[in-house]
Amino acid sequence: MRDEYDFSGGVKNPYVRQQKTTVTIRLDTATVDYFKKLSEETSMPYQTLINAYLADCVAHNRKPVITWGEEGGAGAQQAHV
Repeated sequence: MRDEYDFSGGVKNPYVRQQKTTVTIRLDTATVDYFKKLSEETSMPYQTLINAYLADCVAHNRKPVITWGEEGGAGAQQAHV
């Protein structure tokens, strides 16, 4: 075994999965509960389901429709995909 190895000509492993970014996000309790219930039905972690849903939105270029109004109170906003 050598004391040192030269990795300057190394090639990045193409089979390594793309890294994920850890983020802190505030979600409505009802939204988290929905994905947790779906998690029980599918045997997938709810965080994975949320990521899959968001990835599907990205893949299909879905954008939320945001409406502002009085329905939920002063200055309330609602978003629909």
